[in-house]
Amino acid sequence: MHHSPGSLPRSDVTQSPTDPSARGPRIELASPPPAGAERVLSPAALAFIEGLVRTHRPRIAALLAARRDRQAARDRGEPLAFLESTKAVRTGDWKVAPLPRDLLDRRVEITGPIDRKMVINALNSGANVFMADFEDATSPTWENVVRGQHNLIDAVDRSIGFEDPATHKRYELAQNIATLLVRPRGLHLPERHVLVDGEVAPGCLVDFGLYFFHNAKNLLKRGTGPYFYLPKMESHLEARLWNDVFVDAQRALGVPNGTIKATVLIETLPAAFEMDEILYELRDHAAGLNCGRWDYIFSYIKTLRAHADHVLPDRSVVTMDQPMMRAYTQLVVKTCHRRGAFAMGGMAAQIPVKNDPVANEAALTKVRADKQREVGDGHDGTWVAHPGLVSIARDIFDASMNGRTNQLDILRETFSTTAGALVETPKGARTLEGLRHNVRVGVQYIEAWLHGQGCVPLYNLMEDAATAEISRSQVWQWLRHGADVEGERLTTPRFRTLLAEEMQKLEGTVGKQRFREGRFDEARDLFDKLSTSAELADFLTLEAYDRL
Repeated sequence: MHHSPGSLPRSDVTQSPTDPSARGPRIELASPPPAGAERVLSPAALAFIEGLVRTHRPRIAALLAARRDRQAARDRGEPLAFLESTKAVRTGDWKVAPLPRDLLDRRVEITGPIDRKMVINALNSGANVFMADFEDATSPTWENVVRGQHNLIDAVDRSIGFEDPATHKRYELAQNIATLLVRPRGLHLPERHVLVDGEVAPGCLVDFGLYFFHNAKNLLKRGTGPYFYLPKMESHLEARLWNDVFVDAQRALGVPNGTIKATVLIETLPAAFEMDEILYELRDHAAGLNCGRWDYIFSYIKTLRAHADHVLPDRSVVTMDQPMMRAYTQLVVKTCHRRGAFAMGGMAAQIPVKNDPVANEAALTKVRADKQREVGDGHDGTWVAHPGLVSIARDIFDASMNGRTNQLDILRETFSTTAGALVETPKGARTLEGLRHNVRVGVQYIEAWLHGQGCVPLYNLMEDAATAEISRSQVWQWLRHGADVEGERLTTPRFRTLLAEEMQKLEGTVGKQRFREGRFDEARDLFDKLSTSAELADFLTLEAYDRL
C-alpha cells in the first residue's frame, strides 16, 4: 500500500465472489447463448460473474441514484466545485503504484470494436496499445458481447485468425503486437441476458468479469497483465467501487493485488473536479487518466442542461482550443504527472479519405495539429480511430519527445485553473448546417446501432455513441432553451420540418431499398423522442437498448 493522507475511509468488501454462503439461486441466462459460446459462458466463469454481481450490484445501484441526486442539485443551481472534504487528498504527497513495463510507452493507442477482424488489425497496427471496446464502439447485442469475449480469449492466446468471406484474405497476428486494454461498459448499462437472483446484471461486471476470469493468468504468463479502461465515471466513490471490484476479483483468482491496471477516462464534467481523488482511490491499480473529449462535451451539455447561459454553439466549433477544453486537458496532465500516472490525449476521429486527395489532406492536417497540441501540453500518448493514422501520430510524438517513451517529467507546476474556467461556455455560432449535421449523424448512427454496429464512418469521421450523444443532446439543449439558430428561435415544429427534410435526403443518399429494409424510421422516431422530450435522457444507449 502506498503512503497517503488517509482522509478517504475505504469500504470493506463484505464477501468474496467465491464465498459459498453468498450463493442463492443460480445465475441464469435469459436468452440462449450464441453458437460456440460454451467456452466463454462456462459454469466456472458464470459462477465468478454471479459472485461479482451479488457483491457489487447494490453499490452500483446506490451510486447511480447518487448521480441522479447530484444532477438534481445542479439543476437547482448548485455550482460545480472542488470538494472541500477531500482537500487533503489533493494537497497530499502520494503517488500511484509503479507501472508494469508494457504500460510505460503508450505514445499511440488505437481503439475500436471487438469483432474478430478489427481485433487482429488493431493489434497489428503498429500502435503501442489497442483498446478493445465493449462500450461506445460496440452495440451490445448478446452475440456481439459473447463473440467479443471469445475473440479476446483467442487474441490473448495468440490463436486468433480470420478469413474474410468476401475476399478470402487471411488475417493472423504479427510477431509484435500492441498491448491489449479492454473497456467494459459503464456502470449505467445493464446486461439483460444475464440474471442473478432474478435481477439483471450490470453490463460492466459481465464485461470485466468474463475478460478477467478467462485471461488474467494467461496474460501474466505471457509477460503482460489484465489492463482496463474505465468509462463514464463521475466521482471518486465510483472509483472506490471499481477498486473494490478489482481487489475482490484478484483475491478470488489468487492473483496478486495490484496486478490489474486501469486507466480512467475523464469524460464527464463532474469527474474533472475529482481527478486526484479518482487516482487516489485506485492508487494500487491506476495507470493514468485519459481525455475522453467527445463524451466530455456531451457531459457538459447534460450536467449544465438547466442553465441557458451554458448553451453550446455548433459541435464543429467546440474544439480543443476552446478555453474550457484547454483547462480540462491541461489539468489532466498536471494531475497525472504529479502522481506518477500517465496523461493520455484524446481521439482523432478523422479517418483517411479515399479517392479525394484534397479532403484527405484536410483531414490529416487536423490530425497533425491536434497531436502537436497534445504532445506540446505534455501528454504521454494519444488515441486514433484508424490504423492509417498510427504512423502520423507516432511521428509527431517521436519528434517532440526526443527519444523518451513518456513525458512524466513534465509536471506543469505553474499551471492552475478554477471551477469557473472548467465550465466557461464555448464561443461560436449556431447554424442550420450544424443542426442538420446533428440530425444526419444522430439518425444514421442510431440506425446502425440498432443493426448491431457501434462504430460507424460518417462524413469522413469515425462516429461512435459519444458523438451521437452530442448530436441528440445538443438538439435537445437548443430546443429546451429556445436557442437562436441563424436569427430564428429553434422550436419543435421547426426542428421536425428540418428532420423530415433530412430523412428525405437520406433516403436519396442510401437508396430506397436500403432505406426501406433498414431501421431508419425507428431511428428517426427515437432521435425525435430524445430531442424533444421534457427531460434530457441520461444516455441514448439506454433508450436504444430497449429496441435492440
